[in-house]
Amino acid sequence: MPHLIRYEPLVNTLDGLFNDVFRAGYAPAQRDEPAPIRFDVRETGEAYTVAAELPGVKKDEIHVEIEGNEVTISAETKRDPEQNEGDKWLRTERYFGKVARRFALPQEVDESKAVAKFENGVLELALPKKAATAGRKLTVQ
Repeated sequence: MPHLIRYEPLVNTLDGLFNDVFRAGYAPAQRDEPAPIRFDVRETGEAYTVAAELPGVKKDEIHVEIEGNEVTISAETKRDPEQNEGDKWLRTERYFGKVARRFALPQEVDESKAVAKFENGVLELALPKKAATAGRKLTVQ
């Protein structure tokens, strides 16, 4: 029986994982998942500033919603339909579809003074903090 090969489940599993890692660089993308919207938030005494990366997104495809201290950034990208007859995709990794990110800030935002600017794939938000209101004393009856 010179053609028998020893079965070692752990070694076979590790070999499969090792091969998958290196093969992933050459195989077409298998998943159609959105990349997360990455952002930085900075706080000053009177405002928050947000810089969010939205590469490949057009300005009119971006939506920002503010509710109290919660901010939602959403966008939609669409695949360019132009393709010549006979052309075929060899590799496609970019995500086309809807993405969104929601986060909370420590203090409420004054929506009426908030400003959004989009340039070079980066959305910049200037979000002034809402002025704190003085408490009200109630008379007990």
